[in-house]
Amino acid sequence: QVQVVESGGGLVQAGGSLRLSCAASGRTASTYAMGWFRQAPGKEREFVAAISWSNIARYSSTSVKGRFTISKDNAKNTVYLQIDNLEPEDTAVYYCAAARRGVPAIKEEYDYWGQGSQVTVSS
Repeated sequence: QVQVVESGGGLVQAGGSLRLSCAASGRTASTYAMGWFRQAPGKEREFVAAISWSNIARYSSTSVKGRFTISKDNAKNTVYLQIDNLEPEDTAVYYCAAARRGVPAIKEEYDYWGQGSQVTVSS
């Protein structure tokens, strides 16, 4: 069992930056890949970025556009998502998830999910 807890969301002006955190706990948490997804109102949950236990990262080819950076502090079992130059279109609930196998970009391949953290970008 892995517990996943996000933090760091909030209200930000367009052009600003935000860093989301995701703490994973559990006996085997350090062996899981961690991913970030987001879900805007009325839209599907979409992949943003993921990182393996060995710190290999992958990003969405569409929604990221070079403004998102995923990183991991292995000592803390914490994953971060840095978002720069925020746009109103980034407004969404951001979810962190843990995957037992691979570094997937598909939400169905993740095993554990956090509750989500709201990010609202004002224009």
